Amino acid sequence: MSVSRPYPGDSRPYAFPRFERRTLSNGLGLVIAPLTKLPVVTLLAIIDAGAVRDRAGEEGLAQLTARTLSEGAGRRDAAALAEDVEQLGTAIDTSADWDAGLVRMTVLSSRLSEAMVAMSDVLTMPALPVREVERLKAERLAELLQLRAEPRGLADETLDRVVYAEGARYAVPAGGTEQSVSRFTADAVAWCYGRYYQPAAVTLIVAGDVEAAAVERLAESTFSRWFGQAQGTIAPPDRAPPPGRGVHVVTKAGSPQSELRIGHAGIPRAHPEYFRFLVMNAILGGLFSSRINLNLREVHGYTYGAHSGYDWRRWAGPFSVDAAVQRDVTDAAIREVLHEIDRIRDAPVSASELSLATSYLDGVFPIRFETTDAVATALANLVIYGLPADFYDSYRAQVRAVTAADVLAAARAHLHPDRLQVVVVGDPDDVRGPLERMAFGPLTVYDDRGERIS
Repeated sequence: MSVSRPYPGDSRPYAFPRFERRTLSNGLGLVIAPLTKLPVVTLLAIIDAGAVRDRAGEEGLAQLTARTLSEGAGRRDAAALAEDVEQLGTAIDTSADWDAGLVRMTVLSSRLSEAMVAMSDVLTMPALPVREVERLKAERLAELLQLRAEPRGLADETLDRVVYAEGARYAVPAGGTEQSVSRFTADAVAWCYGRYYQPAAVTLIVAGDVEAAAVERLAESTFSRWFGQAQGTIAPPDRAPPPGRGVHVVTKAGSPQSELRIGHAGIPRAHPEYFRFLVMNAILGGLFSSRINLNLREVHGYTYGAHSGYDWRRWAGPFSVDAAVQRDVTDAAIREVLHEIDRIRDAPVSASELSLATSYLDGVFPIRFETTDAVATALANLVIYGLPADFYDSYRAQVRAVTAADVLAAARAHLHPDRLQVVVVGDPDDVRGPLERMAFGPLTVYDDRGERIS
């Protein structure tokens, strides 16, 4: 007996949680999203102190400073602060990405006032102790040593270096290099904190079982003694090198696989055609059913999985295709990726491909915001990237409105075959000859520290 395949029904309506924006008397921004489903609340502070603020030669300082914030605050050392926060049933997470410093904690709503005091201490009175700075420095240097043995990290780092101009901040890892990190001192961390951690550079997001007016009063009283002005603009961190293609082989002697990255500088997160790029990339390499993955995995059996995507940042983060393949098919896999990039720029995608991509992006959207932490993170993106207040309410309609012609236009405008850089982490003895015969572009070989061999 044959059974007909069921078809999905219409999407259920969804509305992103309502939220309000306020500004405290000291300039600190406040975003409040009341969510009464569960008695929990997430506090997320975003500070304009991301890795893009690092000066030349000080790459990684923003991340080190952010990580040091939770190592003692006010009159408490690191152990006492951790114990007090643990008594609230939570932990404080401090970090920094490219665009912002982040301080995050989730507690029962009955402990909100205590949690906000703890967050205020971390933001306004961090101890920044010398011993902890040295420990965190050592951890970062150990991470960098481990990176030399990890092909994926090597490939990511090398791609960033070759798709941005020398001297651009995006060309150097957000966490810094051995040379920059080894020079940091507790005084440098204190300088970074004092310069960038100012209330006018901070937005506090509170999402959960709260009442907006009460949260504003609590935040006003808790942060009332903190004053200072935000720093100005910075030089664009995303300068790209002159147009031209290249192949870059990072030595991993004896490796049975080649780790591949193929990409170029992309577009900023707030680009007006973001939704066209989102759908285009889903079809190209963003989904399991995408063209690149089906080609390399299902048709040719070159890899367990291949993926393409944009690293969304305030400025133009990288676009890349990622895959790991057997070393004897390295050149063949690269050819297939290049073929799929050309193909999506040559002709409109099919109606079935478009429908699959838009239906998926539409369908999974509501389940991304099932926790207070997820809602707070989404609100942080609105602030960091300057997105409109109705961005999430209009998201699904914007996705469904993308046409095959839009996808073709996005691919032609913002996929640049003439600028693609190919990175291969593998054994040069096995892959160099086939890659040279491809004649894709000049080929450079590096050791595992990124130093040119030839």
